[in-house]
Amino acid sequence: MRLAPQAELRPGRRVSGVVPAPTPADDPASRLFATRKLSLELIRPLSAEDMTVQAMPDASPTKWHLAHVTWFFETFVLKPHLPGYRLFDETFNYCFNSYYESQGERHPRPARGLLTRPSAGRVLDYRAHVDEELERLVRCGLEPDGEPARLVEIGINHEQQHQELLLTDILALFAANPLRPAYRPRSRTADIGTAGSRSSDEVAWIDHPGGVFEVGHDGRGFAWDNEAPRHEVLVQPFRNADRLVTNGEWLAFMADGGYRTASLWLADGWATVSREGWQSPLYWENRDGDWHMMTLEGLMPVEPEAPVCHVSYFEADAFARWAGQRLPTEFEWEIAAFGLAVTGNTLGTHALRSRPAARSVPDAPRQMFGDVWEWTQSAYLPYPGYRPPEGAIGEYNGKFMVSQQVLRGACCVTPDGHSRATYRNFFYPHQRWQFAGVRLAAEAV
Repeated sequence: MRLAPQAELRPGRRVSGVVPAPTPADDPASRLFATRKLSLELIRPLSAEDMTVQAMPDASPTKWHLAHVTWFFETFVLKPHLPGYRLFDETFNYCFNSYYESQGERHPRPARGLLTRPSAGRVLDYRAHVDEELERLVRCGLEPDGEPARLVEIGINHEQQHQELLLTDILALFAANPLRPAYRPRSRTADIGTAGSRSSDEVAWIDHPGGVFEVGHDGRGFAWDNEAPRHEVLVQPFRNADRLVTNGEWLAFMADGGYRTASLWLADGWATVSREGWQSPLYWENRDGDWHMMTLEGLMPVEPEAPVCHVSYFEADAFARWAGQRLPTEFEWEIAAFGLAVTGNTLGTHALRSRPAARSVPDAPRQMFGDVWEWTQSAYLPYPGYRPPEGAIGEYNGKFMVSQQVLRGACCVTPDGHSRATYRNFFYPHQRWQFAGVRLAAEAV
C-alpha cells in the first residue's frame, strides 16, 4: 500500500495517545504520551518521500528519527522491564540503533537515507506497537523511584532532542530542494501582539563580578549526566550583551569583508571558509542584491532585527573578533542565566524561526532561552569528578567529550520545558545546520 502524502502519514492507526487513567500534568506517564503525540503532530505536513530522504551525512531522515526514539523505548524500557514484551521486528535493532556499541552492529549514519524499507507506514506501525506496550507498562505501575520510571524520563528527554533535530533536518532537506518548499505556509500568528514590544535598540552590556561560583546541576529534577557533578569555578569579572547578535549586524560584518579577512579567523576556521567558499550564514541567498534566507516557512527576506542563525563556531568567533569582543565561556553564560525563567521563543510559540528581541530592561538579559542556541568558547569536556553512567546509557554523552564546543540556552524548535540553565548542548565547530547563533561577551571594564 502506498502512503498518500499528508493523509495516511497522520497518526491514527492503533495509536491511542491516551494514558489509561487520569494523571497529574507533571506525571511521567502524562508527559510520555504527550511527547509521543507531539512527534506525530510534527510530521503532519510531510509526505512519505519527505520522511525518507537524508539531506547530508550529519542529518537523518524523519522516518529514522521516528523509529530511533521508538527503538530507544523498546530497547531500554520495554525489553528489560515489561514481562512478555514481544519485539516488533528483529531487524530494527540494526536499522535504528544510533551509536550504542553495546547494542550491536548498526546501519551507517551517512547512509540512513538509503533505508527506503521499512516504509514510513511500517515505522508508524512500530510506534503504535511500542506505544500500546508503554501503556501496558503504565497500567502495571510506574513507581516514581523505580528504574523503569528513570528510563522513561530519559526517553522523554531523548525524544524531545530528536523532535528538535527532526525539524532541523527537514529545514536542511528543504533548503537543498531547488523548489524551496515550506514545511508550513508562512504565518503571522507568532508575531501577533509583538509589534509594540519588539525593538531594534542598541545592545546593552551587563556587568558581572568575579569570584568563585557553583555551576552544574544541583540534582533536583532531571538533568543529563554531562551537567554534573556540581562544582566550583573561578570566574573573572566579565560583561555580557543583553541580547543576541542580529542579522543586521551580521550584514555589516559581511559588508566589511568579514568572510574575506583571514586575520579574524582561527586557522581551522579560515581553512574551512576557504575550502567551502562561505560568504554568509547557511541558508542565505543573494537574489538581485537582496539577501534572503531559507526557513521552515520557505524562502523569505532576511529580517535585520532578528538574531542571526545557522552560523558555525568558527563564524561566531570571527564575528566576535571583528566586533572587538569575544564569546562567553559556558560558565559565564550559566552565571548570567542564573535565576531567570526558562521561557522564550521555543517550539510552543510556533514561530519556527528566530525573532527580534523584546524591549530592553536595565540589567536584564534577553533571549537567553529560545531563538538560537548560543555558541560559547568552552570546549565540551567532562566536569571534575564526572563518571558516565553504567551500562548502555553511559554511551549517551561521555564518549563525545572531545573536539566539540558547548552551546547554551535553547532555540526556536526546542520543545518547551526541555532546557535549563545548566543544559550543555555540543557540536563540532564547523557545523552550522543547527539553529545556532551568537551572544557577545567581554572582560569587565
